[in-house]
Amino acid sequence: MSLQQRKILLGVTGGIAAYKSAELTRLLKRAGADVRVVMTAAAEAFITPMTLQALSGHAVRGALFDPAHEAAMGHIELARWADLVVIAPASANTLARLAQGLADDLLSTLCLATTAPILAAPAMNRQMWTHPATQRNIELLTERGVRLVGPDSGEQACGEAGPGRMAEPAEITAAATALFASGALAGRRLLITLGPTREPIDPVRFLSNRSSGKMGMALARAAIDAGADVTIIAGPTAQPTPADVKRIDVETTAQMHNATMAEAAGQDIFIATAAVSDYRPATPAGQKIKKTAETLTLTLERNPDILGDVSAAFPALFCVGFAAETENLAEHARDKLERKRLDLIAANPVGDGLGFDRDDNSLEVFWPGGHRSLPVTTKTRLAQQLIELIAERYQESLEKLPLP
Repeated sequence: MSLQQRKILLGVTGGIAAYKSAELTRLLKRAGADVRVVMTAAAEAFITPMTLQALSGHAVRGALFDPAHEAAMGHIELARWADLVVIAPASANTLARLAQGLADDLLSTLCLATTAPILAAPAMNRQMWTHPATQRNIELLTERGVRLVGPDSGEQACGEAGPGRMAEPAEITAAATALFASGALAGRRLLITLGPTREPIDPVRFLSNRSSGKMGMALARAAIDAGADVTIIAGPTAQPTPADVKRIDVETTAQMHNATMAEAAGQDIFIATAAVSDYRPATPAGQKIKKTAETLTLTLERNPDILGDVSAAFPALFCVGFAAETENLAEHARDKLERKRLDLIAANPVGDGLGFDRDDNSLEVFWPGGHRSLPVTTKTRLAQQLIELIAERYQESLEKLPLP
């Protein structure tokens, strides 16, 4: 398990343990994460922003009102960017302010604004850690879903010994990695189609669409984290392939159809995220078409229906469709769900800057007799939520099967 391509926002607060944040940044980067650092004013008394900038490869942020970023609402931008927020060290003061929902600096503000999980590594004097006020703040934060790693016990900078030492950077890195691993699909085989397809007009030109393949790759990563054995069938996409994923590259819808039908046997779950071309030129030109006439007419013929054919040919396969809609989203999604006999469909609005070429998205998920909204968040986080829901619905479908 790694943090490959994860976006981690590291919050560094005031305390002697801040020196460990340099090693933590290095370990998170080594595990494959993209790390950006936010420091409180107190943290800068213990470690310089330049050190963390050099290690993370990004400018360190600290000011809530930063003219260089506030035109784009920089704190909201950071909050949406993160897949995970790690606060290490998390001082007693920071934990108290987060428990009370304060938003008077950049770190506390983005913690309120983010939908990403928060992992805190407390670090403070032993008396501060055991104080009833701190323990009550910890209770409030854990009730709200904040995860903790540590603190450890041992000698402290003040000369005392006891609980309150920040967990070691390797332990924090392991805890961050574990947050992406649910095991909900352990032992299951999962097939995903993703990206666009290209239908040749001539040897130079083709018909295609704006799909980037980001959501499909995010689902592949989330499925791997959930313990699945994942195969992807990818149209032309520049998105990097997660580790431990079998990848089959195709270009046309017909090629994707053939590959999918060949791979579907023996799979447990099929997720069709690919934005396939519904039609293709009937007779692609053998040579480049020259610009001679004022108009050019293309005759298109219908492509095979990948999702419909898989659903019909493999009735025991748990089939998940995607629907990108510009209007009447719920109506079109439910129609596709019923018409293609799917187990679940995830629909999202596209057009006017939504859906394509973005790092965030939202989904309306439908299944026979049910519906759930997944609000706007990063595609990585959205993929995790969708995989959790798919695992939940898949398990329920198994429980409904008749006993042998």
